[in-house]
Amino acid sequence: MNFEYSDKVNKLRKQVTEFMEEVVYPNEKVYEQQVREAESRWTVPAVMEEMKAKAKSAGLWNLFLPESDYGAGLTNLEYAPLAEIMGRSHIGPEVFNCSAPDTGNMEVLVRYGTKEQQEKWLVPLLNGEIRSCFSMTEPDVASSDATNIQASIVREGDEYVINARKWWSSGAGDPRCKISIFMGKTDPNAARHEQQSMILVPLDTPGVKIERMLPVFGYDHAPHGHGEITFTDVRVPVSNILWEEGKGFAIAQGRLGPGRIHHCMRSIGVAERALELMVKRVKNRVAFGKPLADQGVIRQWIAESRIEIEQARLLTLKAAFMMDTVGNKVAKKEIAMIKVVAPNVALRVLDRAIQAFGAAGVSDDFPLAAMWANARTLRLADGPDEVHKNAIAKQELADQ
Repeated sequence: MNFEYSDKVNKLRKQVTEFMEEVVYPNEKVYEQQVREAESRWTVPAVMEEMKAKAKSAGLWNLFLPESDYGAGLTNLEYAPLAEIMGRSHIGPEVFNCSAPDTGNMEVLVRYGTKEQQEKWLVPLLNGEIRSCFSMTEPDVASSDATNIQASIVREGDEYVINARKWWSSGAGDPRCKISIFMGKTDPNAARHEQQSMILVPLDTPGVKIERMLPVFGYDHAPHGHGEITFTDVRVPVSNILWEEGKGFAIAQGRLGPGRIHHCMRSIGVAERALELMVKRVKNRVAFGKPLADQGVIRQWIAESRIEIEQARLLTLKAAFMMDTVGNKVAKKEIAMIKVVAPNVALRVLDRAIQAFGAAGVSDDFPLAAMWANARTLRLADGPDEVHKNAIAKQELADQ
C-alpha cells in the first residue's frame, strides 16, 4: 500500500486548503449570523450560495464522486485527504457539494437510478440546485437492524402507496430539500433481506408531513436539520422504485460503505482542527506561573491526540485503498473498524481541547462544543459502534 499523494491530489489539497482559508473559515460566523437573524432559521443563508458559486467556478465541485462522467474521477484514496480538509469546518462539505446525505443519495442514483430518475433528481443534485434526505430510521423499532423497518410500500396498479413514520431524516428542514430516498417493506413475507425496497418520494407529495425538527444536544442544525416525517397514504408512480423490489437492503449496504468512510475522513479533519485550536490556546494562556503548554498534563494531551489522529488517518487510508482495489464487500471489516475508530478519536481530541479551553470550550465563542455534538452523533449514524464491533468480531472469528 502506497499512501503517498499524487501530484494531482497535492494540487487539489493546496487548492482546497487555500479555499478554506480564504473563503470558508472567514464566513463561518457570517453563516451563523445569517441563520440567526433570518426571519426563519429554516432559510438558506445567502453566504452559502455565494461560497458554492465560488467553489464551482474554481472547479472544486463534486470531488466525492468517483465516476468521471459526473464527478472528479477521484478514487476513495485520492478523495480522503480532501474530505479531511473540508471536514475541518461544519459548513465546509456543503460548499463543495460534498455533504451528507446528498453524497450518498447521489451515489445511489448514479448506481441504481434509471435515466429518467437521474435526469429529474441526480442532475439538479450534482448542480447544487436542490438537496435531499434519506428516510430510513424509524422511532418505533431498533433501526440499527435495518430488517426491523416497518414502513409499508404497497403496489396498487401503477402506483405505490406509502405509510410510515420516519425520523432523523437529516436535511429535511432545508427549503431546498426536494426528494427523499425512502426505505420500506414491499414484501413482509419474502426472505429477511429481500423484504425492503427503496423508492423516490418528492417531499411535496400529498401525505408527506414534516412533524418536527429534532435537536442534537440542543443544536437544531438549521437550516439543514433532522426531521421526523410522517407518510400517510402517499402515492408515487411505480417508476419511482430504485433498482427493483426487494433490493432495498442491498442498496443500503452499498450506500453506507462510502458514506461511512466519508464521515471518518471528515472526522479526522475535525480532530486536526481541534488539536490546532488546543495548541494555539495553550501557548497563549498562563496558569500557575507558566504557559499551559509547559504543563505536563497538557503535553500528554497533545501527544496522545497526535498519535491517535495519525493512527486513525492510516486506518482510513487503508480502508479507502481496499475499497478501491478489492471492493466495498471485501473491505467491510476495515470500513467497520474505521467507523468505530474515527468518531471516537475525534471525540477524545475534542474533549481534551475543550478541557484546555476551560469554560470557553463549552461556549459558542469557539467551534469545539458544536463539533463535539456533531461528532457524538457519528457513534450512532450509519450504524452504532456496537453493531460494527459485532460485525468485526464475527468476521475475525470466521477468518480464524
